[in-house]
Amino acid sequence: MAERFYDVMESDPRAKDLLAIHPQPMTAIRQKFFEFLSGWFGGPQLFEEKYGHPRLRARHMPFTIDVKLRDQWLLCMYQVLDEQVHDELLKMQLRQRFTQLAHHMINSN
Repeated sequence: MAERFYDVMESDPRAKDLLAIHPQPMTAIRQKFFEFLSGWFGGPQLFEEKYGHPRLRARHMPFTIDVKLRDQWLLCMYQVLDEQVHDELLKMQLRQRFTQLAHHMINSN
């Protein structure tokens, strides 16, 4: 999911503003997102073991995240879910969780 998320971000022009705030190359951030998702989905706490508690909002404070960037992030994540999650109930639950997470990251109007 992490790899595909960033592939979508890099290839979909509707996510250009979101892509612009990410450091290039994105090799390290792809790995960090994989590690975060591992723990977030209940698997090994890879991110926490390396970097400590995710504190996602605090880690993203240096970036101006508004509704537009939230929506671009969700556009990418929803595409990944549509491609990779075939159970409709699970997909709906993941959409809700990711939507809540993305909304929580907003720090600007």
